[in-house]
Amino acid sequence: MANIDIQIVSTKKDLMNFIKMPWRIYKNDPHWVPPLIIDRKDLLNKKKNPFFKHSEMEMFLAYKNNEIVGRIAAITNDNYNKFQNDNSGFFGFYESTNDREVSKALFDSTENWLRDKGKDVMIGPFNPSTNDEAGLLIDGFNSPPYIMMCHNPEYYVKQCEEQGMEKVRDLYAWYLDIRGLEIHKKLRAIAERTSKKLDLTIRNINLKKLKSEVDLVIQIYNDAWSKNWGFVPLTEEEIKHLADNLKLIADEEFILIAEKDGRPIGFSMTLLNINEILKKIPNGKLLPTGIFKILTGMKKIRNVRVVTLGVIHEYQHLGLGPIFYIETIERAQKRGLDGGEMSWVLEDNEPMNKAIELLGSVKHKTYRVYQKKL
Repeated sequence: MANIDIQIVSTKKDLMNFIKMPWRIYKNDPHWVPPLIIDRKDLLNKKKNPFFKHSEMEMFLAYKNNEIVGRIAAITNDNYNKFQNDNSGFFGFYESTNDREVSKALFDSTENWLRDKGKDVMIGPFNPSTNDEAGLLIDGFNSPPYIMMCHNPEYYVKQCEEQGMEKVRDLYAWYLDIRGLEIHKKLRAIAERTSKKLDLTIRNINLKKLKSEVDLVIQIYNDAWSKNWGFVPLTEEEIKHLADNLKLIADEEFILIAEKDGRPIGFSMTLLNINEILKKIPNGKLLPTGIFKILTGMKKIRNVRVVTLGVIHEYQHLGLGPIFYIETIERAQKRGLDGGEMSWVLEDNEPMNKAIELLGSVKHKTYRVYQKKL
């Protein structure tokens, strides 16, 4: 057996090695989208990312013959376990060469760390939680991921299953080509009837009043998703941190709030697929040319991603989803866009999946969340 050396990330140099490790894995993958290094540093900054006020994470690097051949993070999330009345640990940021010994060493280190923390089960991948990048791509390897979605080699599936992991849930990504699309009559009729019955108002978010608008979004988000599998509420600090990170690429026209009698009851956030630009920044650096490519490329983006869509529990039985989808589609068509991805949607969320399929969408990627008892 080859000597695999697992080291804990403890220095700034280690952290940069952890961040840059994927470049080795994906150097010949035409569909990989390099992350911006500055974004990864922000995400993994334990002093500045508010996620780490309630969670712990240990990052590991795998070395073989003095070369970095893999990475993984072991994660505890106190807010998740309190909300779900659970005792789970998590893994994320997994990357490995196609080497079973490397994979085993990485997962063994993560499992041992989580056992030492007294956890009963390991779930993942989450980077670092269900509110971030989630799941392992198990089909749909032949196209690039959309903004804030994962991509990985096909052999990762085998590596996870060799380690004794079992499926927990599949997450679906749907694609809809809106060029020349006409909304299904049945779906439009349902949306119009519901909107009229509730006397709904759909408005854009006001980015000039971001603080007060974020407060409204927090209320909707933490109510609307509270009964979903894997949900963990975002703290006020977390959602404001996220808003600060997204405001540079957010488009008011695609972030919608539904109000009844002036009361916010639903919310959807659709983002321009900035991955179409990031793919052209192979080194992940904003300077010297990356920032120019982003600034000049925003107007050339052809697709969007519906990142999140939710309605507070009181109104969920009325099926407001189609109202948001139709509104977003029509706005995107006016922009002359090609289409977009709706992701991710739980495999057992039948009402949402049926509505999306009725629009004419095609399920083009599936992400799997695994678990293993410790």
